[in-house]
Amino acid sequence: MSATFSDTTPEINIRETDCFINGNWVPSISGKTFSTINPATEEVIAQVAEGDAADVDLAAKAARDAFDSGDWPKMDARDRGRLLYQLADRIEQDIDELAALETLDNGKPISESRYGDLPLVIDCMRYYAGFADKIQGSTVPIRGNYFCYTRREPIGVAGQIIPWNFPMLMTTWKWSPALAAGCTIVMKPAEQTPLTCLRMAQLAKEVGFPDGVINVVPGYGPTAGAAVVKHPLIDKIAFTGEHRTAQIITRDSAETLKRLTFELGGKSPNVIFADADLDAAAMGAYVGLFLNQGQCCCAGSRVFVENRVHDEFLEKLQKLTRDRKVGNPFDPATHQGPQVDQAQFDKIMSYVDKGRAEGATCVTGGHRVGNKGYFVEPTIFDGVQDQMAIATDEIFGPVLSVLTFEDKEDMIRRANNTFYGLAAAVWTRDLSIAHDFARRVRAGTIWVNCYDVFDAAAPFGGFKMSGYGRELGEEGLRAYTENKTVTVALS
Repeated sequence: MSATFSDTTPEINIRETDCFINGNWVPSISGKTFSTINPATEEVIAQVAEGDAADVDLAAKAARDAFDSGDWPKMDARDRGRLLYQLADRIEQDIDELAALETLDNGKPISESRYGDLPLVIDCMRYYAGFADKIQGSTVPIRGNYFCYTRREPIGVAGQIIPWNFPMLMTTWKWSPALAAGCTIVMKPAEQTPLTCLRMAQLAKEVGFPDGVINVVPGYGPTAGAAVVKHPLIDKIAFTGEHRTAQIITRDSAETLKRLTFELGGKSPNVIFADADLDAAAMGAYVGLFLNQGQCCCAGSRVFVENRVHDEFLEKLQKLTRDRKVGNPFDPATHQGPQVDQAQFDKIMSYVDKGRAEGATCVTGGHRVGNKGYFVEPTIFDGVQDQMAIATDEIFGPVLSVLTFEDKEDMIRRANNTFYGLAAAVWTRDLSIAHDFARRVRAGTIWVNCYDVFDAAAPFGGFKMSGYGRELGEEGLRAYTENKTVTVALS
């Protein structure tokens, strides 16, 4: 493991820092701003408008007008799809600039922004662009002399609240199905990482999205986010984040009975059987946890290894981790950048301390890297027991727990012994074990002999406290529609 901090941060033109409401860039009504910070240097990148309830009210009214009486509801579905295709093309045209902006604001390595996140952004947008004119109802045979059919109609104004770990990707996962369905949007990006969402709003304006269809109000959760949740003109909330926040949203949205979809956290089991390809499994465990500095809701943070291959597997995993380069996220050779902010850094280091205090063995990492920026060594704990905090709590950082098992039945019980249920993986050459695991482990995504495989066509979401509803795929589109039944008398 190595760390480098050469000063190769490029000059990036920060264009958009205000609220984007009804097609215009406007300061917050209060005049307040907040700082967005470069997590690699701890320096201020820009001052961003701090929206609150008054700004959300303007955005919601603009979105409502655009949905009810603007150009958007009159637009042919294929033209909506065409605009999404054009936005995807524009993002692809500006891919290097957007990747750099994402890395600057979030801290993820430029190689991940440019060759991981951005291609997924473009693919997702094009996937839903192709879906825009394929939203169909059905005919229903009913008794009597009637013709009965259903219509899939847009749900209305969608309030969308996204996290800081994949800012552009989460924006796209929310915007694309909503826009394809014909909804309008009020989005609150994470206060840690608002810049790429704001830039995407400008690109949407430039390719021709009508005013009021997309509105972005940066700000804080308890003010701007809460206002989105409570606003009576907003019909649906889509939230990605932490389960305690989702509980607050559920309570606050009850008065208006908003439709809700949640993609929340996880403590995903990644299970390695003795018959697995251990080189592939070690790489899968390495990527499954350390991708994006460990800041992934589906991170495979609980690695269960069959006892008889524990030592061999751990040696392979440690070698991969020791070779991991931590440092300047703009260096193409960097594997791991900083955590997103001071609060996340402090949380991760507190769990490293808890792991040691509870008796787990820190075999790799466990320290800060450097003295500037929020860099944490990739960390592996061995000898972890199920009841330890590092095995039960979502750390959301580069801290991996290795547990052992002997019996398949006991392992499946332990894999399910969590109130989360977002993802899980199993590594084995035995198809009967793989399919049994896939059937019995309660998680929204199961990977077999792979990890972190995503596609816009494959639904993603969680069981239990990892949320409800699905994003991506046709299910992700249906979450932005209402089903209307029409019955016509034929006599």
